[in-house]
Amino acid sequence: MGDVIHTLPAASALRAALPEATIGWIVEERWAELLCATAEPRSGPRSPRRPLVDKIHVVDTKTWRRKPWAVQTWERVAAFISDLRAGRYDVAVDFQGAARSAFLARCSGAPTIYGFRQPRENVASMFYTRQTLAAGQHIIQQNFSLAEAVLSKSLVSGRVQLPCDDAAERKCEAWLQRESVHDFVLLNPGAGWGAKQWPAERYGQVAQLLAEDGLQSVINFGPGEEQLAEAVVASSRGSARAANSSVAELISFTRRAKLFIGGDTGPMHLAAALRVPVVALFGPTDPARNGPFDARSVVLRHVFSRTSLSHQSAPDPGLQEITLEEVVTAARRLMRQRCG
Repeated sequence: MGDVIHTLPAASALRAALPEATIGWIVEERWAELLCATAEPRSGPRSPRRPLVDKIHVVDTKTWRRKPWAVQTWERVAAFISDLRAGRYDVAVDFQGAARSAFLARCSGAPTIYGFRQPRENVASMFYTRQTLAAGQHIIQQNFSLAEAVLSKSLVSGRVQLPCDDAAERKCEAWLQRESVHDFVLLNPGAGWGAKQWPAERYGQVAQLLAEDGLQSVINFGPGEEQLAEAVVASSRGSARAANSSVAELISFTRRAKLFIGGDTGPMHLAAALRVPVVALFGPTDPARNGPFDARSVVLRHVFSRTSLSHQSAPDPGLQEITLEEVVTAARRLMRQRCG
């Protein structure tokens, strides 16, 4: 999710520079709602429900890897490649820098394939015909520099457009009315791996204290995070409500939130992209590269934290040192700025 959101500014700049070009996007099925409303066709004229790209090419590499020798897998891969090559793309750009994404770029049949000279996974560079050095510290800046390399000129940064899914908007609004939720903070206790996860009970305590300011709390959680959400609700003493939402519904909830609190996750980057104020809790990842970009935010990171991408499940000592008081103070400061 974060990789898609981090690429949106670069793709938006390419769209602005090439308004008549056909732009396609290869994306995992579970993240397609970041580009296209559920009921909207995956290709055709652009609209508010698919504002950025002309074609979406969905993949399900997780399932493919799970059953690599199944006939059905090969049929799906063949269908994907056929659909992708039907686009007759002139250029493919690999923003992710992984071996998988670079290979998929090569599958497009585009004669020119751009990527970073030092990609995330070194083997990815084998698939590129043109390479460029990344410029900037934040990943969004680096992706933007790759887009500029494609057109060999400076690009203008603009506001990211996310799809408007009417069904998700209605469902979100109905949930908020049913739960009598008005001004709310969006809490995201989950994380990609354990070391990035701040204790669940502290999120509940944050909800308790922010309730004193008239702010309700909505907990976002995904598949497999049910117990985590329940722990937050239990420790909030009735101050928080849990909402299990799709990606499109999460966009709708985030648009309505007064504030977002959470770690280095896709939902945090979504909040930043939507210009929602963010209190970001960082541990083993580097906020200079992955922090909330171009949004009002407070980033909390303890000196005990050391940058590591090892995906450890054990709690990060530095992240655990971030106190309840620090988070609530940061939240209240951002809310005062918003009101001011």
